[in-house]
Amino acid sequence: MPRTITIAGNWKMNKTATEAAELAKPIIQAVANQSEITVVVCPPYTALQTVGGLIANSSVRLGAQNMSDKASGAYTGEISASMLRDLHVTHVILGHSERRAYYGETDEIVNKKTIAALENSLKPILCVGETLAEREASKTFDVIRTQLVGGFKGISAEQAENVIIAYEPVWAIGTGKTATPAMAQEVHAYIRKELTSLYGDTVAQKIRILYGGSMKPDNADALLSETDIDGGLIGGAALTAKDFLALVESGKAASLKKA
Repeated sequence: MPRTITIAGNWKMNKTATEAAELAKPIIQAVANQSEITVVVCPPYTALQTVGGLIANSSVRLGAQNMSDKASGAYTGEISASMLRDLHVTHVILGHSERRAYYGETDEIVNKKTIAALENSLKPILCVGETLAEREASKTFDVIRTQLVGGFKGISAEQAENVIIAYEPVWAIGTGKTATPAMAQEVHAYIRKELTSLYGDTVAQKIRILYGGSMKPDNADALLSETDIDGGLIGGAALTAKDFLALVESGKAASLKKA
């Protein structure tokens, strides 16, 4: 069975609840109840309930941008997996490069969050990727391997099938730079090779690997045509309904070609 294409929009720290509703409405109207691909929107915490209510009767899935590895307790400012589930969140982005760079999240922390997400029936979107310095030092594969091994520590093969990976070349996020389709495919293929080492080919072939390095309407078709690119984790282009919907259409077209 071909892997289901996933187009996930990471709104980052943008949009008030009111603004989020305005962005979500045309997306919901256009996507309606399509079933060809998985469409996920990830607004900030303050807009989860508002957007969740709007998408309740559509095929659009609700994602969060982060969560705590703790179940509850004296952790001021944190949000638990059960709190997200109560708002009908289905996906959660974990280990994003910005969380790693700005908030010191390590592979160990990301691993604990991934396990907590899986234990609460959330689908983790586990982010991995190298910086410009690491790429220029030819350390891309070493970095990816370390993040994958650390991120999947203690996770069974059955659980691993519910993890979505997002490869985000850090040097291509918000810079206008984009890895060529061939460059992106090379790393995606490497990720699948490492997953095969961890879990075997059958499981590795089921895990979706998204590209998270400035996918836009003008490069999406080429990127999504690659064998191991199963969708996109979208940043800037997710903040405009027109651009995000163009990426959804690219995802649907790629899904037909890969079927």
